[in-house]
Amino acid sequence: MQAASPFLAVQDTPQPAPAGGDLWDFAEACLQHTAGAAHEARVATPSEISQAINIARESHARQKPADFIEVLARVQGHDEEHISKAVLELGDKIASTVSPYAPLVPFAGKLIAPSAFYDAFDQLHKIARVLLSPVIYAEDTDAIGTASANPIAAAILADEIRISVHKRFGIRPFVTTARLDYESWTFLTRKHFEL
Repeated sequence: MQAASPFLAVQDTPQPAPAGGDLWDFAEACLQHTAGAAHEARVATPSEISQAINIARESHARQKPADFIEVLARVQGHDEEHISKAVLELGDKIASTVSPYAPLVPFAGKLIAPSAFYDAFDQLHKIARVLLSPVIYAEDTDAIGTASANPIAAAILADEIRISVHKRFGIRPFVTTARLDYESWTFLTRKHFEL
């Protein structure tokens, strides 16, 4: 199979990490697919993409989550005052390469953390932390939503939620993905993952 861009190592579509695999395999898969989408959307030069990949991998090697989109915005020279707008614009363009399209949910930062869901699915909580994609709502186990500044991170977590819930309960939950603005995203990742 031919990759969509030089930044995708093996596959073109996000796939769940192998069972029992390292949590950081999810971060690497997300990194590769987001870099490929950034290349496809032409939001950065190949040099900027490579630099962002390297910085994110260094962070992951220290067991510290880092999202490609935020790293890329910083590589492109956006300072703290303008990072929010830059992350949102990059997220919009990257989201246009993903199907289904993940809409922006401006009120997500006000939703209550689904503690019972995280308690019941500790491994999913760990994956969500690595991907920086919090679960924004969980109505029992049949309707669940996840969101991130990175639509690919949300999609990867959504796939893992479907797999885990089906494996445990034999039901196929309705899982939605959405995007968050930078302020909501940083607030929720601190709140949900104590970052």
